[in-house]
Amino acid sequence: MDKFDQQILALLRSDARTPVSQIAREVNLSRSAVGERIRQLEQAGIIKGYHALVGDSGTAIKAYLELFYQGGRCENYVERMRSFSEVRRCSGISGETDMLVYIEAPSMERLAEIRGQIENFPGMQKVKTHMVVKDWAM
Repeated sequence: MDKFDQQILALLRSDARTPVSQIAREVNLSRSAVGERIRQLEQAGIIKGYHALVGDSGTAIKAYLELFYQGGRCENYVERMRSFSEVRRCSGISGETDMLVYIEAPSMERLAEIRGQIENFPGMQKVKTHMVVKDWAM
């Protein structure tokens, strides 16, 4: 993936219904080049689908979960995280924390449910929740 693919993905993440022609203008590529790149990202499994996020207030609850587990590899836990449509990113990081998971849930109840399921994963020692209070676009 190069910088164009990353820009295309960022635009699709913010609005999966963005027309290819608009994406092409924003990333400074031809419409056909953007269409081909999107097709290749889909075939490679990088784009797995397009979803409508529906919530009561239209605003997702955003949080980072800090995971601490014993044994196992990050890849094993990433596979388990794929079962939650609300998980947006998993990162293996250095330091005491084994993995950082970014979640956008439709409600606090759903966030608590996901956290509870993760706490019950084999080898999971501790889960810390960090709520996003404010985001800044960069």
